[in-house]
Parts: sequence; C-alpha cells; structure tokens
Amino acid sequence: MKIKLLIASPDIDYVEHLSNVLSEKHSDTFDISVCSSTEHLSNMLNSNKFDVALIEPIFVSTINADSVRLLLMLMDESSNTEDYSGAKRIRKYQRISSIAGNVLENYAEVSTGVNSFDSSKARITAVWSPSGGSGKTTVALAFAANSVLSGKSVVYLNLECFSSTSVYFKNSGRSISKAFEKLESNVHLFLAGIRQQDSSSGISYFCEPENYDDMNILSKEDIETIVGACATGVDELIVDLSSQCDERVQKIFEIANTVLLVCESSGTSQIKLKQFLSQHNVFGQINSKVVLVNNKGAKTTDASISKVIHLPLLQSNDPVSTYKTLSGGNFDW
Repeated sequence: MKIKLLIASPDIDYVEHLSNVLSEKHSDTFDISVCSSTEHLSNMLNSNKFDVALIEPIFVSTINADSVRLLLMLMDESSNTEDYSGAKRIRKYQRISSIAGNVLENYAEVSTGVNSFDSSKARITAVWSPSGGSGKTTVALAFAANSVLSGKSVVYLNLECFSSTSVYFKNSGRSISKAFEKLESNVHLFLAGIRQQDSSSGISYFCEPENYDDMNILSKEDIETIVGACATGVDELIVDLSSQCDERVQKIFEIANTVLLVCESSGTSQIKLKQFLSQHNVFGQINSKVVLVNNKGAKTTDASISKVIHLPLLQSNDPVSTYKTLSGGNFDW
C-alpha cells in the first residue's frame, strides 16, 4: 500500500514539477494528488482521506484532522512565522529527493505498524571475514555495483563497528544513527527517508554513525529490525560486517540468504579462515549458504565449500576505482 500524499500550493508550475518528479522517482512509495485552489482542496478533503498533506500556509484553514493523518507545511523564505498548530515544516525550494526523504521521516513518526510499501523483501547477502584487511568492504561494494548493473535496486548497509562508508560515498546526509532512535516507530519508512543514492554507481547507502557507541550498543534484536527494514521494497541488500563473530553477526548469518566469506593470500588471513572452518560451530550452521571469495588473487580452496569466486589483485590506491573495476567480474555461484 502506497502513502497517499496530497500536495497543495497556488503555484501551479511548482506543484506540477514536484508531483511529476515524485511520481517518476518514487512511484512505488507515493500515490499523489494535487490541487491549487481552496475550493478544489475542500472538495478533495470531503471525498478522500490522505496519509500526508504537504501544503502551503494559505491552505491551512481548509485542512481538517479527520481527512489528513499528517500535516506538513511547505514553507519558503516569504512564509510568515506563525506556529500553525505545531505542524512540521518542510523547505519548499530544495532537492526533491530531500523533500521526499523529509516526508518519509515525518510519516514514520506517526505510522507505527503501518506497512506503506509492498511486502517484497530483498535477497540478503552478508559479507564477512574472520580477518581484517581481507578487502571485505571492497568485495561488498563490488557485488553491490554488479547487482545494480544487472538491473536490481540495491541497498548497501555497513554494520562495521568503525564504518568506512565515507571513503566510498558522500557523507552529507542524515546519519544512520538517527534510525537507531526510531526503532519503535515505522523504521523502514524512516530508513527509506534518510537513504542516499550514489549517482555514479547507483548503490543506495546510509551515512555512517555519529560515533562508535551508536553501533556498539545495538542488540541482536535491534540489528534484526534494521536489516529487515532495509530489506523491504528493494531487490538486494548487501550487509558489510565487522570481523568478529558475536551474536549480532551470527543473527545476520541466520537471516541472510548468502554469506560471502572473504579471504586473501596473507598467512594471517589463511590461518584465521582455517580456524573458522575447522573449529567454529557457526560454520556448520551456515555452510549451505557460504560462498568463498578469494580476493586479491588468493587461491584458497576447501573441500567443505563448493561455491568459490576468484577476484584478481588490482594495483591501485583508489578504493572507489578498485571496487568499480571488480564489479565487472563474475559473481555467479
């Protein structure tokens, strides 16, 4: 079920442009109605109910609480500073993607228990390694970019204790830490509202946490909620994990469809991988969904793993160009 969004402004050109872009870019999210006169607005409210009304102040007296669940005021620099009964404000002239995000964030606050997207769930791929420095994040992003190239909608979720997201993407949006405060609300709507999309790769992502503790205090139940919310309404969710194997990582192993187990050729990586395969009971539980990724030219094999991907060693100091180059490789298993 889509969010029923009403846009009301006397600026006809603005309304048409805003509604056209939202319809084109967010057709799976919003069911949009527009009006530009008080009479038209009254008629619409008498015969319809809306989840969100995004209106200019001139129309505020026409709105009634029975017809609109959430009222958002569309404000520009010339708007006066009246309180408008505590209604949230959204800046009129900004990127339309930001307006859409603001609407979703605010609606998430009042729509607990309401599923405003379809019920489709992404295929979840967890990317993990028992050793640091194996190129796990590069593999995760290469696979994400490869999936975008195949026509899928892809979300990359970095759950490392110390995130490296800003190395690869702009970090100018709302921090994912904001979502951690909203786990009791409609969190998948909130996450959809703060999600960014990288223009060059097409990968959707979240800006990194504000500090280490924001990620570290999450319980395994919190992690499951976040992963489930991120996986709603898209084709692929790639989850980048820290190298420990705690209960939160194990929970993601449990709910993932595939686990990409990354190793490289160094002695440290090989020894830690061998220990995980032979000594850790978690491997036995996830063996059927594991794909071994030999990164940086590694040649590791193990009789217990039937699915293997080989990625070459690239001589580059640019992490972005590295993952984009690797995205053109073979990720079939």
